[in-house]
Amino acid sequence: MKMNGKLTALFLSAALVSLPALGLSQNSNPSKDSSVKQDLKSAGHDTKDAAKDTGHAVKKGTTKAYDATKKGTVKTYDASKKGTEKTYDASKKGTEKAADKTAAGTKKATRATVNGTKKAVAKTKSTTKGAVEGAKEGAKKPD
Repeated sequence: MKMNGKLTALFLSAALVSLPALGLSQNSNPSKDSSVKQDLKSAGHDTKDAAKDTGHAVKKGTTKAYDATKKGTVKTYDASKKGTEKTYDASKKGTEKAADKTAAGTKKATRATVNGTKKAVAKTKSTTKGAVEGAKEGAKKPD
């Protein structure tokens, strides 16, 4: 056991002696060039990440605006279609009503024209008959 303890002590003392030597071999002050290089790398990565975030935000906003515009367009189209159908139906009813009134007025005017023509024919016939009889009488009487 004494030998085992001596070996452990030997290894520990060797480790303690070599540790400061390892620490001194490391560059305690990194050069300014590597520090600047690292700063530029970090700035580049930060810029890249910011550009990605901005791109995603723009895409999201554009998609949202597109969807809202599409929804508004469909809503406007539906309202316009409904209004057009209402106007069409009202015009159709008005046209049918006007056509019915025109037909009724035309029939009434036709009947009035027929009756007026019949009266005129009867008066003309009566006047013509009277004129013919008056002419016959005038021809029979000497003056």
